[in-house]
Amino acid sequence: MTDSSRAQGGLICIAAVAVAALFLMGLLAESYWAIALPIAALVAFVLGLTFWVGWTIATIQVEPEVDPGNPEEETESASSPTSS
Repeated sequence: MTDSSRAQGGLICIAAVAVAALFLMGLLAESYWAIALPIAALVAFVLGLTFWVGWTIATIQVEPEVDPGNPEEETESASSPTSS
């Protein structure tokens, strides 16, 4: 582990504590935004992840497996045209 990795880890910890302090201050001030912004960020993340999974499933191209022990499949798949 390098010194820059440790510095980055420390900055991430400091940022997490600062965001937590802001969140708690917003809750104590009974601010609507203290709840709405984290929930909106979580919903946006989940929807983005769901879209990415759907997109990946919709656009994946999988080639059928050929059994190396069956020479009939190899000749059939080589001689027959595939339709798209």
